[in-house]
Amino acid sequence: MSESDAQPPTTFVSDVLLWKRWKVSFGVIVVSTAAWFLLEWTDLPFLTICSDVLLLLIVILFLNSNYAALRNKQPPNLPELIVSEEMVNNVAASFRVKVNNVLLIAHDITIGKDFRIFFKVVICLWLLSVIGSIFSFFTLAYIGTLMMITVPALYKKYGDYVDKCCGVIHHQFSKHYRIVDENVVDRLPHNTSKDKES
Repeated sequence: MSESDAQPPTTFVSDVLLWKRWKVSFGVIVVSTAAWFLLEWTDLPFLTICSDVLLLLIVILFLNSNYAALRNKQPPNLPELIVSEEMVNNVAASFRVKVNNVLLIAHDITIGKDFRIFFKVVICLWLLSVIGSIFSFFTLAYIGTLMMITVPALYKKYGDYVDKCCGVIHHQFSKHYRIVDENVVDRLPHNTSKDKES
Protein backbone atom coordinates (compact mmCIF):
# COMPACT_ATOMS: atom_id res chain seq x y z
CA MET A 1 0.00 0.00 0.00
CA SER A 2 1.54 3.29 -1.09
CA GLU A 3 1.74 6.46 0.94
CA SER A 4 -0.89 8.24 -1.18
CA ASP A 5 -3.35 5.35 -0.64
CA ALA A 6 -3.02 5.67 3.13
CA GLN A 7 -4.00 9.35 3.13
CA PRO A 8 -7.66 10.22 3.65
CA PRO A 9 -9.36 12.05 0.73
CA THR A 10 -9.56 15.31 2.71
CA THR A 11 -5.77 15.39 3.05
CA PHE A 12 -5.34 14.89 -0.68
CA VAL A 13 -7.83 17.69 -1.46
CA SER A 14 -6.17 20.10 0.96
CA ASP A 15 -2.76 19.26 -0.54
CA VAL A 16 -4.11 20.05 -4.02
CA LEU A 17 -5.75 23.31 -2.90
CA LEU A 18 -2.60 24.47 -1.10
CA TRP A 19 -0.38 23.50 -4.07
CA LYS A 20 1.56 20.90 -2.09
CA ARG A 21 0.88 18.61 -5.05
CA TRP A 22 1.58 21.27 -7.64
CA LYS A 23 1.34 18.90 -10.62
CA VAL A 24 -2.24 17.96 -9.74
CA SER A 25 -3.14 21.60 -9.01
CA PHE A 26 -1.68 22.73 -12.30
CA GLY A 27 -3.48 19.86 -14.04
CA VAL A 28 -6.81 21.03 -12.59
CA ILE A 29 -6.21 24.50 -14.03
CA VAL A 30 -5.22 23.12 -17.45
CA VAL A 31 -8.18 20.72 -17.65
CA SER A 32 -10.70 23.33 -16.47
CA THR A 33 -9.31 25.88 -18.97
CA ALA A 34 -9.57 23.35 -21.81
CA ALA A 35 -13.11 22.39 -20.75
CA TRP A 36 -14.14 26.05 -20.54
CA PHE A 37 -12.67 26.74 -23.96
CA LEU A 38 -14.50 23.75 -25.46
CA LEU A 39 -17.83 24.67 -23.88
CA GLU A 40 -17.72 28.43 -24.47
CA TRP A 41 -15.95 28.93 -27.78
CA THR A 42 -16.81 25.88 -29.87
CA ASP A 43 -20.58 26.16 -29.40
CA LEU A 44 -20.83 22.39 -29.00
CA PRO A 45 -23.61 21.18 -26.71
CA PHE A 46 -22.51 20.03 -23.26
CA LEU A 47 -24.09 16.59 -23.65
CA THR A 48 -22.27 16.03 -26.95
CA ILE A 49 -18.88 16.88 -25.43
CA CYS A 50 -19.46 14.65 -22.39
CA SER A 51 -20.57 11.74 -24.59
CA ASP A 52 -17.59 12.15 -26.93
CA VAL A 53 -15.09 12.29 -24.06
CA LEU A 54 -16.58 9.20 -22.38
CA LEU A 55 -16.70 7.37 -25.72
CA LEU A 56 -13.03 8.18 -26.39
CA LEU A 57 -12.03 7.10 -22.88
CA ILE A 58 -13.90 3.78 -23.13
CA VAL A 59 -12.43 3.02 -26.57
CA ILE A 60 -8.87 3.77 -25.38
CA LEU A 61 -9.26 1.58 -22.27
CA PHE A 62 -10.81 -1.23 -24.35
CA LEU A 63 -8.02 -1.14 -26.94
CA ASN A 64 -5.34 -0.93 -24.25
CA SER A 65 -6.76 -3.95 -22.43
CA ASN A 66 -7.03 -6.04 -25.62
CA TYR A 67 -3.57 -4.99 -26.80
CA ALA A 68 -2.13 -6.16 -23.47
CA ALA A 69 -3.94 -9.52 -23.86
CA LEU A 70 -2.52 -9.95 -27.38
CA ARG A 71 1.03 -9.41 -26.11
CA ASN A 72 0.43 -11.82 -23.19
CA LYS A 73 0.76 -9.03 -20.66
CA GLN A 74 -1.46 -8.42 -17.70
CA PRO A 75 -4.16 -5.84 -18.51
CA PRO A 76 -4.02 -2.60 -16.53
CA ASN A 77 -5.70 -2.74 -13.15
CA LEU A 78 -8.58 -0.32 -12.86
CA PRO A 79 -9.77 0.58 -9.37
CA GLU A 80 -13.18 -0.71 -8.37
CA LEU A 81 -15.57 2.11 -7.65
CA ILE A 82 -18.08 1.00 -5.03
CA VAL A 83 -20.51 3.27 -3.21
CA SER A 84 -21.32 1.80 0.18
CA GLU A 85 -24.81 1.86 1.64
CA GLU A 86 -23.49 3.58 4.77
CA MET A 87 -22.01 6.41 2.70
CA VAL A 88 -25.27 6.89 0.79
CA ASN A 89 -27.26 6.95 4.05
CA ASN A 90 -24.89 9.51 5.60
CA VAL A 91 -25.06 11.76 2.55
CA ALA A 92 -28.86 11.47 2.38
CA ALA A 93 -29.25 12.28 6.09
CA SER A 94 -26.94 15.28 5.85
CA PHE A 95 -28.69 16.49 2.69
CA ARG A 96 -32.13 16.10 4.33
CA VAL A 97 -31.10 18.23 7.33
CA LYS A 98 -29.73 20.99 5.08
CA VAL A 99 -32.79 21.00 2.83
CA ASN A 100 -35.09 21.19 5.87
CA ASN A 101 -33.12 24.17 7.22
CA VAL A 102 -33.36 25.95 3.86
CA LEU A 103 -37.11 25.26 3.67
CA LEU A 104 -37.59 26.60 7.22
CA ILE A 105 -35.71 29.80 6.36
CA ALA A 106 -37.70 30.14 3.11
CA HIS A 107 -40.94 29.72 5.06
CA ASP A 108 -39.94 32.44 7.52
CA ILE A 109 -39.01 34.77 4.64
CA THR A 110 -42.19 34.26 2.64
CA ILE A 111 -44.58 34.80 5.54
CA GLY A 112 -42.70 37.96 6.51
CA LYS A 113 -41.48 37.06 10.00
CA ASP A 114 -38.12 38.79 9.57
CA PHE A 115 -37.90 41.65 7.09
CA ARG A 116 -34.11 41.96 7.43
CA ILE A 117 -33.58 38.41 6.13
CA PHE A 118 -36.12 39.09 3.37
CA PHE A 119 -34.22 42.23 2.37
CA LYS A 120 -30.86 40.38 2.32
CA VAL A 121 -32.28 37.51 0.26
CA VAL A 122 -33.81 39.93 -2.29
CA ILE A 123 -30.48 41.76 -2.65
CA CYS A 124 -28.53 38.48 -3.03
CA LEU A 125 -30.96 37.09 -5.62
CA TRP A 126 -30.87 40.37 -7.56
CA LEU A 127 -27.04 40.31 -7.57
CA LEU A 128 -27.08 36.68 -8.76
CA SER A 129 -29.48 37.67 -11.52
CA VAL A 130 -27.18 40.49 -12.64
CA ILE A 131 -24.10 38.24 -12.54
CA GLY A 132 -26.00 35.50 -14.42
CA SER A 133 -26.93 37.94 -17.17
CA ILE A 134 -23.27 38.92 -17.63
CA PHE A 135 -21.63 35.47 -17.46
CA SER A 136 -22.75 32.05 -18.64
CA PHE A 137 -23.00 29.12 -16.22
CA PHE A 138 -19.82 27.52 -17.56
CA THR A 139 -17.86 30.76 -17.23
CA LEU A 140 -19.02 31.08 -13.62
CA ALA A 141 -18.05 27.44 -12.97
CA TYR A 142 -14.62 28.10 -14.54
CA ILE A 143 -14.08 31.24 -12.44
CA GLY A 144 -15.16 29.30 -9.34
CA THR A 145 -12.70 26.49 -10.12
CA LEU A 146 -9.84 28.94 -10.64
CA MET A 147 -10.68 30.72 -7.39
CA MET A 148 -10.96 27.41 -5.52
CA ILE A 149 -7.51 26.32 -6.70
CA THR A 150 -5.71 29.67 -6.19
CA VAL A 151 -7.36 31.52 -3.28
CA PRO A 152 -6.47 29.03 -0.47
CA ALA A 153 -2.79 29.01 -1.46
CA LEU A 154 -2.68 32.80 -1.73
CA TYR A 155 -4.51 33.16 1.59
CA LYS A 156 -2.02 30.86 3.29
CA LYS A 157 0.81 33.04 2.01
CA TYR A 158 -0.74 36.50 2.50
CA GLY A 159 -3.35 35.73 5.20
CA ASP A 160 -2.40 38.48 7.66
CA TYR A 161 -2.58 41.23 5.04
CA VAL A 162 -5.89 39.87 3.68
CA ASP A 163 -7.39 39.76 7.20
CA LYS A 164 -6.48 43.41 7.77
CA CYS A 165 -8.02 44.49 4.44
CA CYS A 166 -11.15 42.40 5.03
CA GLY A 167 -11.52 43.91 8.50
CA VAL A 168 -11.48 47.42 7.03
CA ILE A 169 -13.96 46.45 4.28
CA HIS A 170 -16.26 44.73 6.80
CA HIS A 171 -16.19 47.81 9.00
CA GLN A 172 -17.18 50.04 6.08
CA PHE A 173 -19.98 47.69 4.98
CA SER A 174 -21.28 47.48 8.55
CA LYS A 175 -21.34 51.27 8.78
CA HIS A 176 -23.29 51.60 5.52
CA TYR A 177 -25.64 48.77 6.48
CA ARG A 178 -26.41 50.49 9.80
CA ILE A 179 -27.30 53.68 7.92
CA VAL A 180 -29.63 51.79 5.55
CA ASP A 181 -31.05 49.83 8.47
CA GLU A 182 -31.81 52.96 10.50
CA ASN A 183 -33.19 55.03 7.61
CA VAL A 184 -35.04 52.42 5.53
CA VAL A 185 -35.55 49.04 7.14
CA ASP A 186 -36.61 50.26 10.61
CA ARG A 187 -39.24 52.54 9.07
CA LEU A 188 -40.95 49.69 7.25
CA PRO A 189 -43.86 48.02 9.05
CA HIS A 190 -43.05 44.70 10.69
CA ASN A 191 -45.51 41.88 10.14
CA THR A 192 -46.07 40.75 13.72
CA SER A 193 -49.32 38.86 13.65
CA LYS A 194 -50.83 38.52 17.11
CA ASP A 195 -53.74 36.32 17.85
CA LYS A 196 -56.78 38.50 18.36
CA GLU A 197 -59.20 37.41 20.96
CA SER A 198 -62.71 37.35 19.67
